Amino acid sequence: MSQDIAAAATQAAAPEPVRRWIEVAVNGPWGRGRQPNIPITVDEIVADAVACVHAGAAIVHVHAYDPDTGRQDDRWETYAEIIGGVRQQVDAIVYPTIPFVGDASAGDRPLDAQQRFAHLEQLALRGLLEWAAIDPGSTNITHWDQLQQDIPGFVYANPEPDVRHALGMARRLGFHPAYAIYEPGFLRLGAALHWRTGCPTPLYRLMFSSDFSFGFPPEDFALTAYLELIDRIAPGAAWMLGGLGVDVRPLIPRALAEGGHVRVGLEDMPLGTDTTNVALVEEAVQLFDGMGFAPARAGDVRLQLDPPQ
Repeated sequence: MSQDIAAAATQAAAPEPVRRWIEVAVNGPWGRGRQPNIPITVDEIVADAVACVHAGAAIVHVHAYDPDTGRQDDRWETYAEIIGGVRQQVDAIVYPTIPFVGDASAGDRPLDAQQRFAHLEQLALRGLLEWAAIDPGSTNITHWDQLQQDIPGFVYANPEPDVRHALGMARRLGFHPAYAIYEPGFLRLGAALHWRTGCPTPLYRLMFSSDFSFGFPPEDFALTAYLELIDRIAPGAAWMLGGLGVDVRPLIPRALAEGGHVRVGLEDMPLGTDTTNVALVEEAVQLFDGMGFAPARAGDVRLQLDPPQ
Protein backbone atom coordinates (compact mmCIF):
# COMPACT_ATOMS: atom_id res chain seq x y z
CA MET A 1 0.00 0.00 0.00
CA SER A 2 1.45 3.37 -1.00
CA GLN A 3 1.91 6.12 1.56
CA ASP A 4 -0.83 8.20 -0.10
CA ILE A 5 -3.32 5.33 0.07
CA ALA A 6 -2.37 4.59 3.69
CA ALA A 7 -2.80 8.22 4.64
CA ALA A 8 -6.18 8.33 2.92
CA ALA A 9 -7.30 5.17 4.74
CA THR A 10 -6.20 6.60 8.09
CA GLN A 11 -8.03 9.84 7.41
CA ALA A 12 -11.19 7.99 6.40
CA ALA A 13 -11.10 5.99 9.63
CA ALA A 14 -10.61 9.05 11.86
CA PRO A 15 -13.64 9.65 14.07
CA GLU A 16 -15.70 12.79 13.61
CA PRO A 17 -14.72 15.30 16.33
CA VAL A 18 -17.25 15.98 19.05
CA ARG A 19 -18.99 19.25 18.36
CA ARG A 20 -19.84 21.85 20.99
CA TRP A 21 -21.89 24.97 20.46
CA ILE A 22 -20.58 28.51 20.28
CA GLU A 23 -23.07 31.31 20.85
CA VAL A 24 -22.07 34.92 20.30
CA ALA A 25 -23.89 37.73 22.11
CA VAL A 26 -22.98 40.62 19.84
CA ASN A 27 -24.09 43.72 21.75
CA GLY A 28 -26.37 43.66 24.81
CA PRO A 29 -28.18 46.62 26.38
CA TRP A 30 -25.10 48.68 27.14
CA GLY A 31 -24.90 51.19 24.33
CA ARG A 32 -21.59 52.34 22.89
CA GLY A 33 -20.95 54.60 25.85
CA ARG A 34 -20.27 51.55 28.00
CA GLN A 35 -19.21 49.01 25.34
CA PRO A 36 -17.69 50.97 22.42
CA ASN A 37 -17.18 48.14 19.92
CA ILE A 38 -20.72 46.75 19.79
CA PRO A 39 -22.77 46.88 16.57
CA ILE A 40 -25.82 49.15 16.79
CA THR A 41 -27.52 49.61 13.41
CA VAL A 42 -29.29 46.77 11.64
CA ASP A 43 -26.60 46.63 8.95
CA GLU A 44 -23.82 46.57 11.55
CA ILE A 45 -25.51 43.82 13.55
CA VAL A 46 -26.15 41.68 10.48
CA ALA A 47 -22.59 42.08 9.19
CA ASP A 48 -21.07 41.28 12.60
CA ALA A 49 -23.34 38.27 13.11
CA VAL A 50 -22.54 36.85 9.67
CA ALA A 51 -18.80 37.27 10.27
CA CYS A 52 -19.11 35.49 13.63
CA VAL A 53 -20.95 32.57 12.03
CA HIS A 54 -18.23 32.27 9.39
CA ALA A 55 -15.72 32.25 12.28
CA GLY A 56 -17.47 29.33 14.01
CA ALA A 57 -20.55 30.49 15.91
CA ALA A 58 -23.81 28.60 15.38
CA ILE A 59 -26.01 30.81 17.58
CA VAL A 60 -26.34 34.60 17.62
CA HIS A 61 -28.04 36.60 20.37
CA VAL A 62 -28.94 40.20 19.56
CA HIS A 63 -30.37 43.35 21.08
CA ALA A 64 -31.95 45.65 18.52
CA TYR A 65 -31.26 49.38 18.84
CA ASP A 66 -32.78 52.65 17.79
CA PRO A 67 -29.68 54.36 16.34
CA ASP A 68 -31.19 57.81 16.89
CA THR A 69 -31.55 57.39 20.66
CA GLY A 70 -28.95 54.69 21.32
CA ARG A 71 -31.53 52.74 23.30
CA GLN A 72 -32.87 49.24 22.91
CA ASP A 73 -35.59 48.88 20.25
CA ASP A 74 -38.01 46.05 21.07
CA ARG A 75 -40.18 46.28 17.96
CA TRP A 76 -40.59 42.95 16.20
CA GLU A 77 -40.05 44.63 12.83
CA THR A 78 -36.48 45.56 13.74
CA TYR A 79 -35.70 42.05 14.93
CA ALA A 80 -37.29 40.61 11.77
CA GLU A 81 -34.96 42.74 9.68
CA ILE A 82 -31.93 41.53 11.64
CA ILE A 83 -32.88 37.84 11.69
CA GLY A 84 -33.88 37.85 8.04
CA GLY A 85 -30.69 39.65 7.06
CA VAL A 86 -28.51 37.06 8.79
CA ARG A 87 -30.47 34.09 7.46
CA GLN A 88 -30.14 35.32 3.90
CA GLN A 89 -26.39 34.85 4.16
CA VAL A 90 -25.70 32.02 6.64
CA ASP A 91 -27.46 29.23 8.52
CA ALA A 92 -27.61 30.28 12.16
CA ILE A 93 -29.96 30.33 15.13
CA VAL A 94 -30.57 34.04 15.71
CA TYR A 95 -32.65 35.05 18.69
CA PRO A 96 -33.68 38.33 20.33
CA THR A 97 -33.66 39.61 23.86
CA ILE A 98 -36.64 40.75 25.90
CA PRO A 99 -37.19 44.19 27.48
CA PHE A 100 -34.72 44.51 30.33
CA VAL A 101 -37.20 45.58 33.00
CA GLY A 102 -35.71 47.53 35.88
CA ASP A 103 -32.68 49.23 34.30
CA ALA A 104 -33.32 52.95 33.80
CA SER A 105 -30.71 53.06 31.02
CA ALA A 106 -32.91 50.75 28.94
CA GLY A 107 -35.76 53.26 29.02
CA ASP A 108 -39.35 52.83 30.15
CA ARG A 109 -40.52 49.25 29.69
CA PRO A 110 -44.03 47.87 29.92
CA LEU A 111 -44.61 45.49 32.81
CA ASP A 112 -47.56 43.74 31.22
CA ALA A 113 -46.56 40.26 30.03
CA GLN A 114 -48.58 40.55 26.83
CA GLN A 115 -46.67 43.69 25.85
CA ARG A 116 -43.31 42.51 27.10
CA PHE A 117 -43.29 39.36 24.96
CA ALA A 118 -45.37 40.61 22.01
CA HIS A 119 -42.35 40.77 19.70
CA LEU A 120 -41.63 37.08 20.31
CA GLU A 121 -45.13 36.10 19.23
CA GLN A 122 -44.94 38.17 16.06
CA LEU A 123 -41.55 36.74 15.13
CA ALA A 124 -42.67 33.17 15.83
CA LEU A 125 -45.83 33.59 13.74
CA ARG A 126 -43.61 34.62 10.83
CA GLY A 127 -41.28 31.64 11.18
CA LEU A 128 -38.38 33.76 12.43
CA LEU A 129 -38.03 32.49 15.99
CA GLU A 130 -36.22 29.30 17.01
CA TRP A 131 -35.08 30.40 20.49
CA ALA A 132 -36.11 33.20 22.82
CA ALA A 133 -34.59 34.66 25.97
CA ILE A 134 -36.85 33.74 28.89
CA ASP A 135 -35.24 34.31 32.28
CA PRO A 136 -36.92 32.34 35.09
CA GLY A 137 -36.33 34.60 38.07
CA SER A 138 -35.50 38.06 39.41
CA THR A 139 -32.32 39.38 40.99
CA ASN A 140 -30.46 42.52 42.08
CA ILE A 141 -27.86 43.66 39.55
CA THR A 142 -25.25 46.12 40.81
CA HIS A 143 -21.80 46.91 39.41
CA TRP A 144 -18.98 46.94 41.98
CA ASP A 145 -18.16 50.52 40.97
CA GLN A 146 -21.72 51.49 41.90
CA LEU A 147 -21.33 49.83 45.29
CA GLN A 148 -18.12 51.73 45.98
CA GLN A 149 -19.97 54.99 45.25
CA ASP A 150 -23.12 53.93 47.16
CA ILE A 151 -25.17 54.09 43.96
CA PRO A 152 -27.96 51.50 44.06
CA GLY A 153 -28.24 49.03 41.22
CA PHE A 154 -31.57 47.73 39.98
CA VAL A 155 -33.83 44.71 40.24
CA TYR A 156 -33.97 42.65 37.07
CA ALA A 157 -37.61 41.69 37.38
CA ASN A 158 -39.12 38.56 35.86
CA PRO A 159 -42.29 37.80 37.85
CA GLU A 160 -43.41 34.19 37.67
CA PRO A 161 -46.67 35.06 35.83
CA ASP A 162 -44.55 36.70 33.10
CA VAL A 163 -42.33 33.63 32.87
CA ARG A 164 -45.34 31.30 32.67
CA HIS A 165 -46.87 33.49 29.96
CA ALA A 166 -43.69 33.31 27.87
CA LEU A 167 -43.30 29.56 28.36
CA GLY A 168 -46.93 29.04 27.35
CA MET A 169 -46.18 30.99 24.18
CA ALA A 170 -43.10 28.81 23.61
CA ARG A 171 -45.25 25.68 23.91
CA ARG A 172 -47.93 27.05 21.59
CA LEU A 173 -45.58 28.42 18.94
CA GLY A 174 -42.78 25.87 19.22
CA PHE A 175 -39.64 27.84 20.11
CA HIS A 176 -36.99 26.91 22.67
CA PRO A 177 -36.51 28.95 25.88
CA ALA A 178 -32.95 30.18 26.35
CA TYR A 179 -32.80 30.43 30.14
CA ALA A 180 -30.32 32.87 31.65
CA ILE A 181 -29.44 31.42 35.06
CA TYR A 182 -28.35 34.41 37.16
CA GLU A 183 -28.82 32.56 40.46
CA PRO A 184 -29.32 28.88 41.39
CA GLY A 185 -33.00 29.58 42.06
CA PHE A 186 -33.46 30.49 38.39
CA LEU A 187 -32.32 26.97 37.51
CA ARG A 188 -34.68 25.33 39.97
CA LEU A 189 -37.72 27.34 38.91
CA GLY A 190 -36.88 27.09 35.22
CA ALA A 191 -36.62 23.29 35.37
CA ALA A 192 -39.88 23.00 37.29
CA LEU A 193 -41.74 25.31 34.91
CA HIS A 194 -40.41 23.41 31.90
CA TRP A 195 -42.07 20.25 33.19
CA ARG A 196 -45.23 22.06 34.30
CA THR A 197 -45.80 23.96 31.06
CA GLY A 198 -44.67 21.33 28.58
CA CYS A 199 -42.67 23.89 26.61
CA PRO A 200 -39.91 22.81 24.20
CA THR A 201 -36.54 21.81 25.64
CA PRO A 202 -34.78 24.77 27.26
CA LEU A 203 -31.13 25.70 27.11
CA TYR A 204 -29.57 26.65 30.48
CA ARG A 205 -27.04 29.49 30.21
CA LEU A 206 -25.06 29.67 33.45
CA MET A 207 -24.50 33.37 34.17
CA PHE A 208 -21.22 34.18 35.93
CA SER A 209 -19.93 37.66 36.75
CA SER A 210 -16.76 39.37 37.92
CA ASP A 211 -18.01 42.97 37.66
CA PHE A 212 -21.55 42.61 39.02
CA SER A 213 -22.81 41.40 42.39
CA PHE A 214 -25.25 38.72 41.20
CA GLY A 215 -24.64 35.00 41.15
CA PHE A 216 -21.27 33.27 41.18
CA PRO A 217 -17.82 34.45 40.10
CA PRO A 218 -16.26 32.50 37.19
CA GLU A 219 -14.54 29.87 39.32
CA ASP A 220 -14.45 26.09 39.37
CA PHE A 221 -16.38 25.72 42.63
CA ALA A 222 -19.26 27.68 41.11
CA LEU A 223 -19.40 25.59 37.95
CA THR A 224 -19.30 22.46 40.11
CA ALA A 225 -22.28 23.69 42.12
CA TYR A 226 -24.30 24.43 39.00
CA LEU A 227 -23.49 21.09 37.40
CA GLU A 228 -24.48 19.16 40.51
CA LEU A 229 -27.77 21.05 40.60
CA ILE A 230 -28.41 20.32 36.91
CA ASP A 231 -27.72 16.62 37.51
CA ARG A 232 -30.37 16.59 40.24
CA ILE A 233 -33.18 18.61 38.69
CA ALA A 234 -32.57 18.66 34.92
CA PRO A 235 -30.37 15.65 34.12
CA GLY A 236 -29.06 15.65 30.57
CA ALA A 237 -29.99 19.29 29.99
CA ALA A 238 -28.02 21.34 27.49
CA TRP A 239 -26.03 24.09 29.21
CA MET A 240 -23.43 26.69 28.38
CA LEU A 241 -21.13 29.21 30.00
CA GLY A 242 -22.17 32.85 29.91
CA GLY A 243 -22.54 35.91 32.07
CA LEU A 244 -22.31 39.67 32.29
CA GLY A 245 -19.19 41.67 33.09
CA VAL A 246 -17.10 38.52 32.86
CA ASP A 247 -14.48 36.75 30.79
CA VAL A 248 -15.47 33.07 30.80
CA ARG A 249 -12.59 31.93 28.60
CA PRO A 250 -10.60 30.41 31.50
CA LEU A 251 -13.57 28.09 32.20
CA ILE A 252 -13.95 26.92 28.59
CA PRO A 253 -11.65 23.86 28.83
CA ARG A 254 -13.53 22.47 31.81
CA ALA A 255 -16.90 23.26 30.28
CA LEU A 256 -15.98 21.33 27.13
CA ALA A 257 -14.71 18.38 29.16
CA GLU A 258 -17.95 18.34 31.18
CA GLY A 259 -20.17 18.30 28.08
CA GLY A 260 -21.07 21.99 28.06
CA HIS A 261 -21.16 24.72 25.47
CA VAL A 262 -19.87 28.27 25.34
CA ARG A 263 -21.18 31.79 24.89
CA VAL A 264 -18.79 34.63 24.09
CA GLY A 265 -19.33 38.16 22.85
CA LEU A 266 -19.23 41.80 23.81
CA GLU A 267 -22.54 41.67 25.68
CA ASP A 268 -20.95 39.42 28.27
CA MET A 269 -17.41 40.81 28.48
CA PRO A 270 -16.39 43.48 31.02
CA LEU A 271 -17.52 46.93 29.95
CA GLY A 272 -15.01 48.81 27.83
CA THR A 273 -13.40 45.65 26.45
CA ASP A 274 -11.05 46.43 23.55
CA THR A 275 -11.71 43.49 21.23
CA THR A 276 -14.31 42.34 18.69
CA ASN A 277 -16.97 39.68 18.58
CA VAL A 278 -15.22 37.92 15.71
CA ALA A 279 -11.95 37.79 17.66
CA LEU A 280 -13.74 36.28 20.66
CA VAL A 281 -15.32 33.58 18.48
CA GLU A 282 -12.02 32.83 16.79
CA GLU A 283 -10.29 32.43 20.15
CA ALA A 284 -13.04 30.08 21.34
CA VAL A 285 -12.57 27.98 18.20
CA GLN A 286 -8.83 27.76 18.94
CA LEU A 287 -9.59 26.54 22.46
CA PHE A 288 -11.99 23.94 21.02
CA ASP A 289 -9.39 22.76 18.54
CA GLY A 290 -6.73 22.49 21.24
CA MET A 291 -8.94 20.03 23.12
CA GLY A 292 -9.99 18.03 20.06
CA PHE A 293 -13.48 19.52 19.75
CA ALA A 294 -15.08 21.22 16.76
CA PRO A 295 -17.59 24.06 16.73
CA ALA A 296 -21.13 22.88 16.06
CA ARG A 297 -23.15 24.04 13.10
CA ALA A 298 -26.68 25.33 13.50
CA GLY A 299 -28.03 22.02 12.23
CA ASP A 300 -26.10 20.14 14.91
CA VAL A 301 -27.64 22.34 17.61
CA ARG A 302 -31.15 21.79 16.27
CA LEU A 303 -30.67 18.03 16.22
CA GLN A 304 -29.42 17.97 19.79
CA LEU A 305 -32.39 19.94 21.12
CA ASP A 306 -34.90 18.16 18.88
CA PRO A 307 -33.55 14.65 18.29
CA PRO A 308 -35.46 12.41 15.85
CA GLN A 309 -38.12 10.34 17.58
